[in-house]
Amino acid sequence: MKQPIKQNGFISEPNNLHSSTSLPKDSPSLGMEDALVSYLFGKKRATDIAHMVWKGIVQKGDTVIDATCGNGFDTLAMLNLVSDDSHKGYVYALDIQKDALDKTSLLLEESLDSNEKQLVKLFNICHSKMEEVVPTNAAVRLVAFNLGYLPGGDKEIITRSETTLLALEAAKRIIIPGGLISIVVYVGHPGGREELETVETFAARMSVEDWICCKLGMLNRPNSPIPIFLFRR
Repeated sequence: MKQPIKQNGFISEPNNLHSSTSLPKDSPSLGMEDALVSYLFGKKRATDIAHMVWKGIVQKGDTVIDATCGNGFDTLAMLNLVSDDSHKGYVYALDIQKDALDKTSLLLEESLDSNEKQLVKLFNICHSKMEEVVPTNAAVRLVAFNLGYLPGGDKEIITRSETTLLALEAAKRIIIPGGLISIVVYVGHPGGREELETVETFAARMSVEDWICCKLGMLNRPNSPIPIFLFRR
């Protein structure tokens, strides 16, 4: 039986399958450690960490879903990950608020050329209905959620546990092996904690054989956004 290894005062378990020494020098996972450390010391936001994780998962030409596009910054980040000269990558951006779609559309208009804009499909629908707009044969590599309310918008309009659970179940059905469900949960508003509990319960019940699920959080900042990642093996 292999014994735990002590390095720099920390205990680590040996793992032949995921040894860092097996990563190629050009691996997109390299550099994520720095981003994580920056988050732990308050220099990176939860969304910054999510974007760094996406870079280690998403490939050019992929289909990805921004399930709550908000002001469009995640949508734009996703497009930069999937677009290339082949023009095969697509971003499906959803939001139940038309105001969010308008803000996203304006950001894309200012940031993209005409060819790139064609790779983004905007839909004014609930995230729970993503399967109605994404092609059934699409190989979806990433589904991303920002749960809460629209920044700068009406704080009375928030994502709800009931529809978020339906959306997570839909994402689980369509995500391909090697894909990721990325969730940033904002908890500093009424209903935020309940929604977090819904997400945690959903993740905790996922198959250990098929999924790796993790959560980051600040213990002394209870209202800080919480990044959650569900990786399909």
